[in-house]
Amino acid sequence: MKKLILCLLLTTFILPMRANEGMWFLMHIERLNYVDMQKMGLQLTPEEIYSINNNSLKDAIVQFGGGCTAEIISDQGLVLTNHHCGYGNIAELSTEENDYLNNGFWAKTFKEELKPANLSVRFFVRMDDVTERMLAQVNENMSEDEREAALNKEMAKIQQENNEGGKYTVSVKSFYSGNEYYYFVYQDYNDVRLVGTPPKSIGKFGGDTDNWEWPRHTGDFALFRVYADQDGNPAEYSENNVPLKPKYHLPTSLKGFEENDFAMILGYPGRTNRWKPAAGIEQNVEYAYPAWVEASKTSMDVMKKYMDKKQQVNLDYASAYAGIANYWKNRQGMIDALKKHKTAKSKRKAEKKFQKWANKQATNKYKDVMPTINAYYERTNKASEHDNYLMLLLRTRIATLPYRLGRTMEYFSSQNEAKQAELKPRLEAEIENLYDGLYLPLEKDVLATQLHLYSQKASDIAPMVKDLDAKHSSLADWKAYVDAIAKESIFRSQEAFTAFMNNPDADMLAQDELYQLSTALLNRYRAKSDEEKAWEDKYQKAYRLMIQGMRKQNPDKKYYPDANSTLRLTYGKVIALPKDKTNDAKKNYYTTLQGTVAKYQPGDEEFDMPKKLIELYEKKDFGQYADKDGYLPVNFLTDNDITGGNSGSPVLNGNGELIGLAFDGNIEAMAGDVIFDDKLQRTISVDIRYVLFLIDKYAGATHLIDELTLVK
Repeated sequence: MKKLILCLLLTTFILPMRANEGMWFLMHIERLNYVDMQKMGLQLTPEEIYSINNNSLKDAIVQFGGGCTAEIISDQGLVLTNHHCGYGNIAELSTEENDYLNNGFWAKTFKEELKPANLSVRFFVRMDDVTERMLAQVNENMSEDEREAALNKEMAKIQQENNEGGKYTVSVKSFYSGNEYYYFVYQDYNDVRLVGTPPKSIGKFGGDTDNWEWPRHTGDFALFRVYADQDGNPAEYSENNVPLKPKYHLPTSLKGFEENDFAMILGYPGRTNRWKPAAGIEQNVEYAYPAWVEASKTSMDVMKKYMDKKQQVNLDYASAYAGIANYWKNRQGMIDALKKHKTAKSKRKAEKKFQKWANKQATNKYKDVMPTINAYYERTNKASEHDNYLMLLLRTRIATLPYRLGRTMEYFSSQNEAKQAELKPRLEAEIENLYDGLYLPLEKDVLATQLHLYSQKASDIAPMVKDLDAKHSSLADWKAYVDAIAKESIFRSQEAFTAFMNNPDADMLAQDELYQLSTALLNRYRAKSDEEKAWEDKYQKAYRLMIQGMRKQNPDKKYYPDANSTLRLTYGKVIALPKDKTNDAKKNYYTTLQGTVAKYQPGDEEFDMPKKLIELYEKKDFGQYADKDGYLPVNFLTDNDITGGNSGSPVLNGNGELIGLAFDGNIEAMAGDVIFDDKLQRTISVDIRYVLFLIDKYAGATHLIDELTLVK
């Protein structure tokens, strides 16, 4: 969702429960949240939300592609998620002749549905608490490495005990930085096909300009379908597979909603750091995030030059560019929000209270926690800046491809002929994948520009880059250098590397300077001195004790764990922001198609619109999807607590009916990774009525509407 959210002052460091704050485990809903949810308008029982033995809401929620959320909305395995979640898959399936990304795509039959190379969905089966069992394996005298080894050994046992002979994927996760442990059982389906997508001018309307902004007018959705074997089991792609008959699918509401109506979201939030200490926030604001912002913009500017010149390059790099652009704006928004609301200062006050509490305890267990944490961040400030510059450099494919293929080739060459014959198909597939869509002129330019930035701005850089910088101080010098080494490299093209693979030469590989550079960059990224490892160990233990101590300091509070890509529920209400004169809606909690058309700029990359959509607006041909007041709703606001990974999550009313699809947050409250802002935090969602209107009236895909369970 363009991920994350929120910020404001926190009077204590703990995570107190506000009505709309929290990313909650489904198994804890009855004990911690159910009464509050009922008061706000929930009509379901806890068992209807999460049940191990009976079908429930959780059976309709899937993790999509590993980084987003989606929901099953028909009894034929139809999946709804965000357009930006399916963006890479749509781009992959697109060609200049069949440009589904820019023109849209709607399969009329099951046979017309398109299979991306690698796309899966993950169903959540059950979870359980194994904290006592896990913590019985460790003690306070262990080093962090010893602790990790003991925990990993027990994790492996738990995973083996619960995977039912490989039927399920089992994951044991740490919460509260190693103070609690739960295991999660999943079932993965790998045959997932594209069913329908609006054109980018609808699915990404507003582009980077509107990203993280309100009011929004984006039709950010796409449809996929899960396929299974004849018995409903997961199966690799086959023409014999059939649409999945799910345990449960969400009913879809046409009833609309009003301000202050109950709204809940189930999804897979990716990462929050609500316990992050003041020194960590200061490090991000002053060192890490500024480096990320600068390096991101550097890559974007270079990529755009080439993407604008060739349509196929634009398609091949569309997903990579969108990902960088999203985080570029996000990180700058977080810097601004954290500074504006003095979040670090607020956290520092809470830490001082914690220190006073720790000093009064009979044990010295928590006394040195904050001094250790503060010392760690002071020592790693410049390193965090370096790592962010280097991370963006390593997003350049040609910076990592030589190392990956070179190391694979070293292993391949060391094997006997029989083993090589066995490995060769996998190696050829990896080569095909790594070179797929790679445009060398773009890659070289980005690499040279990022090397120049890295050498000028980062400290303690990779030794090889430091030596090269003495000879290549200008950007022009770096470009000439990269051109020269790429021209002679065995990695310059798929054909060149395949020829090398068929006649390998260890000396030629070792002397390839692009391989040397790639290796040097990745070795620097992974490098840690003994002193750095020791401080990392001290920090990990101190951070775990800090959270443990703060929970003991305030034992009566309700706590929720930080997000870590496990299924969570958040609840709140439909709620407006202060009136915005740019929004034509009567109340500033929704937008309309009228407002969308008002933003229309013919030929503009971000604000162009299909003519048919304008014609439908002019005719007011909204069908059954108009609001009772006559307008066609587009996007709306709730105060749910979500973050990256929640993209594509269903927004449900009190009856568990689908009313929208979460896709973004608002920039005014963008520090939500770190701190929750109950005044400004908003989730921006696509109104399901706009989704249905586009499927029906715009695309004419009425057969998909017929699949749904509509509630009027």
